[in-house]
Amino acid sequence: MLAKLSTRPMLRRCTVTGAVGLALLATGLSAGTDDSDPDLARFYGQKVTWSKCPGEGLPKDLQCGKVTVPLDYARPQKGTLDLALARYRATGDKRGSVLLNFGGPGGPGIPEFMGGGKEFMELTDNYDVVTFDPRGVGRSSPVSCGDGKEEIVLPEDGTDLSRDPQAVLGQLTKAAATCTRHSGPVLPYIGTVNASRDMDVMRASLGDDKLNYLGFSYGTRLGAVYAAQFPDKVGRLVLDGVDTLTEPLTEQGVAGAQGQQKALDEFINWCVKDIACPFGQDAREARKQVPRLVESLDADPVPSAFGEPFTGQDLVGALGQALYSEELWPSLERALAALVEDGDTHAIESFATGGAAVPPRREETDDPDGGLVDEEDVPLDNMPAALMAINCADDPDRPTGRQIVDNLDRLRAEYYRASPVFGPYRLSGVLMCYGRPKGTDFIRDDVKDVDTPKMLLVGTRGDPATPYRWTVETARRLGPSAVVLDNKGGGHTGYASSKCVHAKVDSFLLYGTLPADGSSCGVEEDRD
Repeated sequence: MLAKLSTRPMLRRCTVTGAVGLALLATGLSAGTDDSDPDLARFYGQKVTWSKCPGEGLPKDLQCGKVTVPLDYARPQKGTLDLALARYRATGDKRGSVLLNFGGPGGPGIPEFMGGGKEFMELTDNYDVVTFDPRGVGRSSPVSCGDGKEEIVLPEDGTDLSRDPQAVLGQLTKAAATCTRHSGPVLPYIGTVNASRDMDVMRASLGDDKLNYLGFSYGTRLGAVYAAQFPDKVGRLVLDGVDTLTEPLTEQGVAGAQGQQKALDEFINWCVKDIACPFGQDAREARKQVPRLVESLDADPVPSAFGEPFTGQDLVGALGQALYSEELWPSLERALAALVEDGDTHAIESFATGGAAVPPRREETDDPDGGLVDEEDVPLDNMPAALMAINCADDPDRPTGRQIVDNLDRLRAEYYRASPVFGPYRLSGVLMCYGRPKGTDFIRDDVKDVDTPKMLLVGTRGDPATPYRWTVETARRLGPSAVVLDNKGGGHTGYASSKCVHAKVDSFLLYGTLPADGSSCGVEEDRD
């Protein structure tokens, strides 16, 4: 998934569609190592110590721990990182653990687990269900681009780039340097290839011979990389909301805009059936009103809940989050009504922030020992900072400034055709990795034809973030090991929204029962 490129210090920028400047990234990542490497024996030989999770109001049966991994797998003596873990213990006949990744990239697993972990309780019949904050994310040496005091305003739609390209490219370089200053020693070693290696250390530290895994969205990229690096360690592996392994970031942006526009159109079709819909009862006219509202707010922002102007682009970011799940449609309708009728941004902004409060912020991430940070010390911008750092570490394409400028008009038209609402918002993704060291070639070149046991890939036809064709393409790329389940419903990923998908995934993880390749789950109507 792409992020909007901006360093304005707004809380709403901490979502998946928010963004900050990026960090300078080192590469040199290669295929994985394993527990036979003597330099890594101390990491593979550790055992996780579990205890009550810190904080008030948490589930009593939720436990927290940590695992220590090398900062640099090529030079394990260079330093270490602690990665935060959380689990629900198996209640039945335990046969090991199943590891969860909720996506992002840049999304911390533990807060998601604390809020939605009960969704996975069936799996505790036979597994400890475990999640983690990946390196550079959450409590695990979080990266940051600072507190926003170093103001860097970057273009939202490429207009400034057309007028004064050198000034904008200079701002990108400045943004990268700012992120580097605030991110600490983990930054050159962030990315999916090293995160996959970390998962293999987790596997061993949890006492499992094979990795059982359930990954959502970006977590499918992480799972696919693990299958390529450690094919003999793959147990029961499920990828839900399958990411692309080959498309460049610019093409991912177009696909995302198309998916979000389709989801917006479906929301409007639903909304206009209700007399309370703020866009009226005519779907065609309502579809015209949304871009008008965006343009109006860009020209004349309203005061936000956090003291800064709320612009049309802020609205687009919030819409992108709200459209991930059809269950949110009634809340989205009410939030848009409050915005349109009263100029009240509180409800619509909650989609961009996840309802989060503003935590205190450290000046920078500077722990040289790589220990876990306290929850209240996780930088407010960690999620978007990590999102772009990981995406750039994973992407080998580095167009020059001249190539970006020369292609801008073509790309602007292509993005606008994909979506007049989401296209301009996502266009700045073409700037995401400008001037940064080349990312790894490993994912694009080597994650294919994996020699593993059968794995389950779930693709959702109406997914606004990871189009179904990515499931088909990734399955073809991974080879005969990949079994596809076609979810005919909507929303991002299928496990939480489809009882059929949920049952088939659990049946595979618990009992090894796979659906037939190409089988499907039908649309389920349970929305209010």
